[in-house]
Amino acid sequence: MLAFGQPCTNISAVMRASEFNTSEVVGTRPRKYFFRARAALLLFLLGFSLAPARAQSPQLPVKWEELTSGDFVKAIHQSQGTCLLPIGILEKHGQQLPLGTDLINIRYASVSAAQQEFAVVFPEYYFGQIFEARHEPGTVAYSASLQLELLQATTDEMARNGCKKIIIANGHGGNESLLPYFAQTQMATAHDYVVYVFGLPDLDVPGRPEVKSPHDMHAGEAETSHVMASRPDLVHPERSKDDSGADQHRLNLPESLYTGIWWYARFPNHYAGDASAANKTLGEFDMKTWSAELVTAIRAVKADTESLKLQNEFFEKASHPIDTNY
Repeated sequence: MLAFGQPCTNISAVMRASEFNTSEVVGTRPRKYFFRARAALLLFLLGFSLAPARAQSPQLPVKWEELTSGDFVKAIHQSQGTCLLPIGILEKHGQQLPLGTDLINIRYASVSAAQQEFAVVFPEYYFGQIFEARHEPGTVAYSASLQLELLQATTDEMARNGCKKIIIANGHGGNESLLPYFAQTQMATAHDYVVYVFGLPDLDVPGRPEVKSPHDMHAGEAETSHVMASRPDLVHPERSKDDSGADQHRLNLPESLYTGIWWYARFPNHYAGDASAANKTLGEFDMKTWSAELVTAIRAVKADTESLKLQNEFFEKASHPIDTNY
């Protein structure tokens, strides 16, 4: 039996089954009628066999801004309420890289990770800490209060839209102190969602191609290699020696002391390292490592059933600390 809607895979067998003895036909219709009927049946069945398979449901985009309103609801359910907020910055990256390097790289890693372990990726966000580069063209440095206020408003709005597990994925060294502090401020007020911070990853893993330049801290060999993988059209390797990325050693303080001018004292050109040895092989290796570590983080967050329970317990006790039992 030929099931309706299923392609016919054995035309000859069906035709054999449909054969009839024209010598037994009673009536005035000529024999050629039956041959025409058989030909029509053959063409019909052939059309079934050549018809394309029923279209599969298209995979949902992972980027928030690319989803329709209806698909956004589906994406939140598919992600189990897990969303990524990649955060970068606008700052100088030597003379060879774009101002948005940190944002470009963290979004590249985040989108790649979300496509492997589905999560919704928030649009471009560059409102971080970068006071140390205010002397360089193109730097956008928002006030400390606005950084925190905007980040809080953003996570609140993400949560209102169903993101109950928010991973802030950092791509900028200047945010490495800001973001854990922001996560800690979540303990000041009760929320129905959890903020997780994914800091800059450790890319020095087995099999990694050698990084040749010393002091590879900012816009150097590794970071330039990363952009060769994420946006090769924006890299200008011929300009990598237009500035010096050498450590100027202009402060003599013990390691136990910290002062905000330390970065400018060491690297006044806002360039630390030597990008001339950058290569796409290193960039692709590192970006795969970065994405893989984010995939691990997303899966861990999806599996986490304790953080929100513990938050709720904490806030309930915090509302009446005198009654807390010890």
